[in-house]
Amino acid sequence: MIRRAFLALAATLIAGALAGQTAFAEDKFIVVQSTTSTQNSGLFDYLLPKFQEKTGIEVRVVAVGTGQAIKNAANGDGDVLFVHSKPSEEKFVADGLGVARSDVMYNDFVIVGPADDPAGVAGSGDVAASLKKIAEAEAPFASRGDDSGTHKAELRLWKAAGIDPTAASGDWYRETGSGMGATLNTGTGMGAYIMTDRATWIAFGNKGDYQIAVQGDDKMFNQYGVILVNPEAHPHVKAEMGQEFIDWLLSKEGQKAIADYEVDGQQLFFPNANKGSS
Repeated sequence: MIRRAFLALAATLIAGALAGQTAFAEDKFIVVQSTTSTQNSGLFDYLLPKFQEKTGIEVRVVAVGTGQAIKNAANGDGDVLFVHSKPSEEKFVADGLGVARSDVMYNDFVIVGPADDPAGVAGSGDVAASLKKIAEAEAPFASRGDDSGTHKAELRLWKAAGIDPTAASGDWYRETGSGMGATLNTGTGMGAYIMTDRATWIAFGNKGDYQIAVQGDDKMFNQYGVILVNPEAHPHVKAEMGQEFIDWLLSKEGQKAIADYEVDGQQLFFPNANKGSS
């Protein structure tokens, strides 16, 4: 009788331990609020298995525009924010919603357009002058129009050119309200110029006769940053695992993985951690 009771107790304890281990394993993931460009470019498909193999931590990505990603993170719907609009990221930290911000990597924006180049901007390295020509020609321009990092950067460039394109909204200026890949599909279908991050353009498979028309202007620099969502603002944040992911991205191993990612022999992102973080 005693032996049966002991065995029953042991079985209960073992079952409880196994259940606890299973629950822990199922809970060993973090949510990263990020952008469509990091997803559409294929970067996460390349990076995340490497991180999971090293740490056992699964990373679940919510890929939306930067503005929406920041809103989601501000609501506590994520453990890490990985986006590309530095002023908005710095405000997120200043508002107490993020712990700290670090530069991770960069690439640049380009404007792509059809081969017939109706605005005559092909080969230009002056983005402000090119946008003026597009507006003067009333050539179709497809904007994401979604408060993403790309959209924010595009509006800054229009402002620098002294133009408010939204006055022509629905006419030659078309706002898709979509991610980068969807906007490229829509824009190429209507023969419009489109501003995109270079990584998504390289990975985009439906180019048709489109080519890069405008590139190389310093104003088109595109910096990405990473932030741990503040657990003091949202106690459920998995701060330890989230920080582990950030530390890996900023480490030599993570930075090398970013640098090693290529599509068609072209490097899509350039690591620059610890070279200007805030």
